[in-house]
Amino acid sequence: MRAVGIITGLALEARLLRREIAALPETERPRLGVAAGRAERARELGLAMARQGAGGLVSFGLAGGLDPALGTGDIVVPAAVRDAADHRYEVDAGWRARLIDALAELPGGAIETLAGSESPVTTTADKAALRQRSGAAAVDMESHGVARAAQEAGLPFLVLRAVGDPAGRAIPRSALAGMGPDGESRVGAVVGALMLRPWELPALLALARDTGRATTALRRAAALGGGVLFRR
Repeated sequence: MRAVGIITGLALEARLLRREIAALPETERPRLGVAAGRAERARELGLAMARQGAGGLVSFGLAGGLDPALGTGDIVVPAAVRDAADHRYEVDAGWRARLIDALAELPGGAIETLAGSESPVTTTADKAALRQRSGAAAVDMESHGVARAAQEAGLPFLVLRAVGDPAGRAIPRSALAGMGPDGESRVGAVVGALMLRPWELPALLALARDTGRATTALRRAAALGGGVLFRR
């Protein structure tokens, strides 16, 4: 079995994984990369990992809910990723089935499709429209880049995400200032944006609570599914 390459959206998600893989022998540790919400960066990272010998690629992190049945912290393991140009990328079915079995005790699990977006999907109306258009249950900004890299490199790929903002939760504009180009959170930038839009404070606090719950779910998923997730 070979170690895989794992691409996250946020530096926080990568740090979570580093804690989980610290006990593995160095030769078995997955390669980690942070795409910071940029699909092309995710593709570049995936191709670099393939050249370095990764046995497969994984997209890992938070996602936005599109299906109203999905709640905060629900785990989603899609069968396919669909991008804005309506290209469909199938994940490795056997690998996915093993991961779903490993995560059976967690809420959520198998979904059919995850949508890839080039920009944040922030309003409930936009989420509903994307669900109607794509049929997807969740959305993120990196998985379609990982899927493209896997296709180009001839590698299997997999997606494991946790719902951070469910379908009925809008993302306040001030929160969008929080992601730096390296995927690190920029608290000062969020505070500055909030000073210009103070009415967004309740929504921002609610989003922070949801993100905390989803991050806890991701950590649990990595602990339960690491034996499947980290090697191919």
